Amino acid sequence: MLYYLFEYLDKTLNIPGAGVFQYITFRAFAAIITSLGIAAIWGKSVIYRLQRLQIGEEIRDLGLEGQMAKKGTPTMGGFIILLSLLIPTLLFSKITNVYIVLLVTSAIWLGAVGFADDYIKVFKKNKEGLSGKFKVIGQIGLGIIVGLTMYFNQHIKVREFATDGTFVDHKSLVTTVPFMKDNQFDYNMLLPSFIPDEYVWIVYVLVVIFIITAVSNGANITDGIDGLAAGTSVIIGIALAILAYVSGNKVISQYLNVMFIPNSGELAVFCAAFVGACIGFLWYNAYPAQVFMGDTGSLMLGGVIATLAIVIRKEMLIPVLCGIFLIENLSVIIQVAYFKYTKRKYGEGRRVFLMSPLHHHFQKKNYHESKIVIRFLIVGIILAVLSLVTLKLR
Repeated sequence: MLYYLFEYLDKTLNIPGAGVFQYITFRAFAAIITSLGIAAIWGKSVIYRLQRLQIGEEIRDLGLEGQMAKKGTPTMGGFIILLSLLIPTLLFSKITNVYIVLLVTSAIWLGAVGFADDYIKVFKKNKEGLSGKFKVIGQIGLGIIVGLTMYFNQHIKVREFATDGTFVDHKSLVTTVPFMKDNQFDYNMLLPSFIPDEYVWIVYVLVVIFIITAVSNGANITDGIDGLAAGTSVIIGIALAILAYVSGNKVISQYLNVMFIPNSGELAVFCAAFVGACIGFLWYNAYPAQVFMGDTGSLMLGGVIATLAIVIRKEMLIPVLCGIFLIENLSVIIQVAYFKYTKRKYGEGRRVFLMSPLHHHFQKKNYHESKIVIRFLIVGIILAVLSLVTLKLR
């Protein structure tokens, strides 16, 4: 909103200094500072209100050291992240930008699904929360919205440069393949030869649904110890902000031979607000946590990260960039699959890990929560750096 106000002040009234809002870097800096301030200042009153409403986390005794001491810690703290993200985004970004609209929709959509789950757990006293099938329906719904928008919206295009310096913007389902010299992949290649290209949107939507479901579930599973999900999201958000800015800058994208996506640079403002909101939340969520984000926050974080990767055509980087979410997801899948297999074969279930997700395995080995979180974040930083290196390492 402020972007349009200052654009009017600059171009119509010629007020000195008003043109600074034309710079994405300035607005990104303003967004991260504002989101940090909102989360840090407003977060305390949210925690107090949640405590007064007795919205505490129901802790199931899993035999983990210090676990039961967390009983009664307020949950639904994802509201802190959500509002700290949305307010700066609406203030400092071009809110008519289709990518911004898509990301705001994603945040609100999965935030609402997560809220429904938390509400049932807290107020209905149902420890199972929202039925798994309804969570999946919510994730599928968002995947359909994102996939159809990316395919049918006429404002979403990629730009191809010719050797003579000319360019053409066109609709395309091309994405980036990391670590390859010829680093573009067209989703049309997934279609059998006998199926017309106009049906590729069906395949694309199915891929988008899978990505959003997998990443949002990964973030949800990672949110098991203080500061892990929020800290991991900060690292991923910074990497995505850089990738979005590069993809939306004609000069830098040409220099690095990266796919240029017109208007995607605006996502750097959203990413800055996202990072600031997560850091502000960490002020209260770092060990020992004063508040948990609940599914209101964790599902939303994963959904936003997945949508960001998809819209800047970097979804194939997700296994690397979101490696922490991936290994947490895989640890659960491996544990459950191996337990069922051994139960059928030997009559008793056996386990690969002491407990899943993976962070609980290390807790069972008597690692302190803080040590686990810091080491996971170090791995996350390495993966983020590796993801950024793919801009040149092919």
